[in-house]
Amino acid sequence: MILVIRLIAPGEKAPDFEAPSTSGTTLRLSSLRGRIVVLYFYPRAMTSGCTREAQRFNELIEEFNKYNAIVIGVSTDPIERNKRFAEKLGLKFTLLSDENGDIARMYGVLKPGARRASAQRVTFVIDENGVVRKVIKNIRPAERHADEALQAVKELALNRS
Repeated sequence: MILVIRLIAPGEKAPDFEAPSTSGTTLRLSSLRGRIVVLYFYPRAMTSGCTREAQRFNELIEEFNKYNAIVIGVSTDPIERNKRFAEKLGLKFTLLSDENGDIARMYGVLKPGARRASAQRVTFVIDENGVVRKVIKNIRPAERHADEALQAVKELALNRS
């Protein structure tokens, strides 16, 4: 039997989860209620596309902060690899490890048929109440995810004013 994974869609409640972070703590998504969350899944730390994407989110981090938005990256890499990745790039946001792919599976972004758990490149913009408002996928180059996410955050903030 093949398990079909469905991508979480705008208007749906973002599935809650807990995961180890590069800051050394365990992060629970629901603890971030009251803030806009940009939750982006990336395939593998230290690769060229994922590096460019993380660098672009890092470049825009102050803009995200202006709108009370927090950026969180998630991959199925072990926490130590994500820590090295974050340190190497000087990231000013948190990365989470989802080694067994449970979070990627919940969000419908687990790559089918991969030898090891691996997430597709998909970004979710989640509002202050935990509802997914925008899903960004299949965008190239990878770093455009950050720009598209920032635009979605700005639109959310404008609609709240």
